[in-house]
Amino acid sequence: MDPFAAPPDLPPRSALVRECTACGACCAAPDIHALGKPLGVTCVHLGPDCLCAVYAARPGVCRNYRPDWVCGEVAPLPTLAARVERFLQLYGLEEEALAAR
Repeated sequence: MDPFAAPPDLPPRSALVRECTACGACCAAPDIHALGKPLGVTCVHLGPDCLCAVYAARPGVCRNYRPDWVCGEVAPLPTLAARVERFLQLYGLEEEALAAR
């Protein structure tokens, strides 16, 4: 299965977005237990340029992350907040993220 293929209920994503776009969504939307980072909260190590300040020493969960179709869905959005909001919508996690804050 192609990890960049959108689920059947979403329109196809661009074939051009097949690698990390440095959009920051993966460092802000999901919870990262190894860093004590809650769902929907930006990682303290994510800089204003959406790059990781501890990239060389990042935990395994971050090191093993691979871009997929979600990147093509959120990367074109203009702000990190919009990307996080869309990420949470895609997974139906808006209410859980509010509760985690």
